[in-house]
Amino acid sequence: MKYDFTSIIDRHGKDAIAVDNLGTAPGFAPDAPKEGFDAIPMWVADMNFATVPTIQEAIIERVKHPTFGYFDPTQEYFDSIIRWQETRNGVTGLTKECIGYENGVLGGVISALTAFAAPGDAVLLHSPTYIGFTNSITNNGYHIVHSPLKKDENGIWRMDFEDMDAKIKANKIHVAIFCSPHNPCGRVWEQWEIEKAMNVYQDNDCVVISDEIWSDLILKGYHHIPTQSVSEDARNRVIAMYAPSKTFNLAGLVGSYHIIYNQYLRDRVRAKGSKPHYNSMNVLSMHALIGAYKQEGHEWVDELCEVLTGNVNFACDYIQEHFDGVEVSRPQGTYMLFLDCSQWCEKHGKTIGEVLKSGWDVGVAWQDGRAFHGPCAIRMNLALPLSRVKEAFERLDKYVF
Repeated sequence: MKYDFTSIIDRHGKDAIAVDNLGTAPGFAPDAPKEGFDAIPMWVADMNFATVPTIQEAIIERVKHPTFGYFDPTQEYFDSIIRWQETRNGVTGLTKECIGYENGVLGGVISALTAFAAPGDAVLLHSPTYIGFTNSITNNGYHIVHSPLKKDENGIWRMDFEDMDAKIKANKIHVAIFCSPHNPCGRVWEQWEIEKAMNVYQDNDCVVISDEIWSDLILKGYHHIPTQSVSEDARNRVIAMYAPSKTFNLAGLVGSYHIIYNQYLRDRVRAKGSKPHYNSMNVLSMHALIGAYKQEGHEWVDELCEVLTGNVNFACDYIQEHFDGVEVSRPQGTYMLFLDCSQWCEKHGKTIGEVLKSGWDVGVAWQDGRAFHGPCAIRMNLALPLSRVKEAFERLDKYVF
């Protein structure tokens, strides 16, 4: 490979909550490991890989100039997004006018939500549900109605379209949040699934906020389909959120963007984001995106997805062979696993809390899946060098399962 996905990077003291915050936030951060074990960070959804060098080069080049005053996004910023979306996702007809900056995808979700729903209103989400959705939506006074995903006969998570329709009608819902690819389940939705979901939303006159931050991280054999691309109605109904932050590990720089084709939707979302004056781009995040979306960025992401595919395959095969009673639906995108430990816990008389703690004790810093509406679930980040993934699973085999 051209890029390095095997070196183990020491992130201690480099502003990484994944390693520096262990044991500091009960209920959020895992406990620090017992003596004799180092921590393998598998909880926070960021990566333990060095990002593509063109990002650092772009930032360094800009930092060489000694002024950092007020600015507007450059044409190169918009052109970089347009080229990226066309090359990666086959998007055509995207213009500068349809692109807008967001201080994070969740910030964009809330701007869009508050533009079309009042506090106290119900909002439809699928469950399991990303904890960031849960916290931000409830913190803003909205009522979440879950439509549970269901596993089919092959163990693949599927939407229940009848349940979606019934709950939208029963709760008079007019805003829905869609996650594509799905976090935490890792589903990369097929064309027919998105079309059928959009038909439900259209029939019930729902504005759809689609979080597509994981859209670049697709595993081998799958392909991301932008929600807005499945029909003309979807193009005009969907507010889509994207970012280079998840793809290139830039969360600490902050910088996402929306794509909204419909002018009415666009005007309302931009009004909500601009009036409190919080939604201003950092000049370095702009240059980071430009550096990320260069040709080298395409090559880096392609190699990354190959590495992540190998890590996911290793982990899922290992679980199947060694952890009797632990179930996992093999992800098709993202770098997260969502383990169902129900059978194992029942068989061994353990609680999911005890299982989590036994992993933390030996340095496997994984995440409590109950916050994602998995009653006996654990969420695991596999964006580490394969050697560390293997070490984590060997510890789980020896000390936990």
